[in-house]
This record gives sequence, structure tokens and C-alpha cells, in this order.
Amino acid sequence: MSALTVLADGEFEAPGPSIFNFPPLWPGAPEWASKPTLLAVAGALIVCALGWAAFSRPKLVPRGMQNMGELGYLFVRDQVARPFLGKDAERWMPLLLSLFFLILLYNIFGVVPFVQIPIASHIAFPFVFAITIYVIKLYLGIKHQGLVGYFKNMMFPPGLPKPIYVLLAPIEFLSNLIIAPFTHAVRLFANMFAGHMLLAFFSAVGFWFLFERLTVTGAAVGVLGVVMTIVMTGFEIFIEFLQAFLFTMLAAMYIGGSLHPEH
Repeated sequence: MSALTVLADGEFEAPGPSIFNFPPLWPGAPEWASKPTLLAVAGALIVCALGWAAFSRPKLVPRGMQNMGELGYLFVRDQVARPFLGKDAERWMPLLLSLFFLILLYNIFGVVPFVQIPIASHIAFPFVFAITIYVIKLYLGIKHQGLVGYFKNMMFPPGLPKPIYVLLAPIEFLSNLIIAPFTHAVRLFANMFAGHMLLAFFSAVGFWFLFERLTVTGAAVGVLGVVMTIVMTGFEIFIEFLQAFLFTMLAAMYIGGSLHPEH
């Protein structure tokens, strides 16, 4: 990834949306055959390989990859699945565990040298995840509550004065069927996009003032850019973990709401 574009007059262009544009991997390839797609497939294979290494031959006393895998399993189960799914937590653990680690790895790609692109900074990938959860949510809601019952429970929560429903029903409809899946995807996308832009900006500042315009003042600004790049990289790793956790938690909440509307 090139975070800096040098213009003809010697000035530089700040990193912009072009750093998210990736051409096809080879001449004549379809548009989807790009670096993010390749990394998405590689990430899925890596998660499968890590899961196989951790759980293919479980031992009574876990070691190595099994120990790491069980720690990840316990985290997702206790912090994500059980609070929202209760007795159904174990049933949905394969989906939630895979979703968490896949999104986490896709996000971590943004700070891996020579990769440096969080897959979720391309809106198509968060939307695929969000739509998948959205379809599961609708399917489970209609299956367990019936078509009429699902929309009734969603739009007309019990215990409120009837005139309130005139305003509440359309708000609940828009919130649950349109706004919720949209924000589910955009929250992940926006955080990864913004974080990637910040890292690209500070790294560009450091490179430019240390290697292209090296003066006393420029050196100070360049060093500041490098320091900020390091600091923001650490912060970005935290945000990448947090966004994977939040996306998976919301997925569990949506599934739980369809399975247990009374809660």
C-alpha cells in the first residue's frame, strides 16, 4: 500500500480514498479478484487451520494451540453467547466463535506489515456479515413466533398505552428491519476505514518529513509522525478487537431476541 502520492510540483497529496482502491490481481481478471478478496479467502483458511490445530486432537490438559483455542472459546461463550442466548448459547457457539475470530483476523490485517489493509474497511464485507445475521434473525423469529406473532412482538411491545403504538410501531419497524442491520455493518466499516486513514496519514507525515523534506523542523515533525503512527497502531489494535467483539455481541443479541422475544 502506498500511503503517499508525490505530485509533479514536489508537493505531496495526503492519503485519501485511493488507498482503498485495488486493481484486479492480473490483467483481464474480474473486478472482484483483488487483494482484499484474496486476503478474505486467506483469512478464512487461516481461521479454519487454527481451529483444526486447536481442537482436532483435544487433550485433558490443554497445551499450546488447544489452550489458546479454549481461552478464545470461553471468552466468546461467557462474554457474548450466554448473556444473550442463555441455554441456547452452546448451540450457537460455532457461528459466534467463527464470526468473532474471522472479523478479528480481518481487522488485524490492517496492522500486519506488507498486508496493511483491514478487510472490513471495504463495506461489502461487513454488509455480507450483517445480512447473514439479519437473515438468521428473521428466519428464527418467524419460525419460533410465527409470521404474525414476530411482527406483532416487534412492533407492539406489551404494557404500553395504545395511543403510543401509533408512533412506536413504525419506529420499531424501521429500527429492527432497516436501521439495525445497516448500522450493524456500518459501525464495523466506519471504524476500520477511519483507523486505516489515520495510520496512513501519520505514516505519510513521518515518511515525507524524514526522507523527502529533511530539515530541522521537518525532522521534528517527521519524528512526531512516526511516534503517532506507533501510538495509533496500538490504539488501532484495541479498536480492532473491540469492533470484532461488538459485532459478535450484537449478532448474539439479535439471535437471542428472535429466540426469546419475552426478554
